[in-house]
Amino acid sequence: MQTEIVLEPGPEEPPDLCGPDGDAAVLALYDAHSRSLHRYLARRVGQDLADDLVAEAFLVMWERRADYDPSRAGARAWLFGIATNLARMHERTEVRKLRAWARELGRGLDVEAPDSRAAAAVDAAHDVGRYAEALAGLRPEERDVLLLTAWADLSPTEIARVLDLRVTTVRTRLHRARGRLLRRGGKP
Repeated sequence: MQTEIVLEPGPEEPPDLCGPDGDAAVLALYDAHSRSLHRYLARRVGQDLADDLVAEAFLVMWERRADYDPSRAGARAWLFGIATNLARMHERTEVRKLRAWARELGRGLDVEAPDSRAAAAVDAAHDVGRYAEALAGLRPEERDVLLLTAWADLSPTEIARVLDLRVTTVRTRLHRARGRLLRRGGKP
């Protein structure tokens, strides 16, 4: 008989990563979050490195499962915090990827027949290129909180818990990151 594992635990039912059903809990977390974690990391460091970092994030989670404190953050937020720390170790790759993305999109699209959809596509490509370049220019700690908010859909409270920061620090970094993006022509 299998035990049902709660994937998004409330404070009263955290996943028991170290108990007798620990393997099942980790597998359930993998099934529930590996795709969204991969999307988040692929945006930050590219598809190939994201494959490796997802595997590494789950390995780190497994090795440090005894350190998991459900009173600090949910399992999903903890996992994204691990992934963010791994991505930060690959920051130069992330910045190169964002700048390459900006250059590629900055070339625009070849449009044979001008119509409103083609013009909109060219404008969108240009906007995304500016956004990628602006992201690459952010300080790493600002980029972390901005991308955890925008791409991982974590709240400032969750981000504070997984990055071991105060919520006010997260909100300040988020505010500064959005301001820098706006000044550099990106979208917050």
